[in-house]
Amino acid sequence: MRPGTANAAVPGGGHPPAFDPVDHRGRNVVERRFNLLKQWRGLATRYDKLAIVYGSAVVLPAVSTWARALSDTS
Repeated sequence: MRPGTANAAVPGGGHPPAFDPVDHRGRNVVERRFNLLKQWRGLATRYDKLAIVYGSAVVLPAVSTWARALSDTS
């Protein structure tokens, strides 16, 4: 095989056909929020009998993160 004649392993080059910065920004925000929630290690290892207890364990760090974000904007 001559150099420069190899085909791509992924058809289409592996990149999206168009880059939309607005969509990317939205996905990035959501991904970062999930990563912040995952840092609350107790949340990942909970085995609660009641869904409401687990739900409150999700809401607590979310509200804490939201309050911290509000205090940073002043």
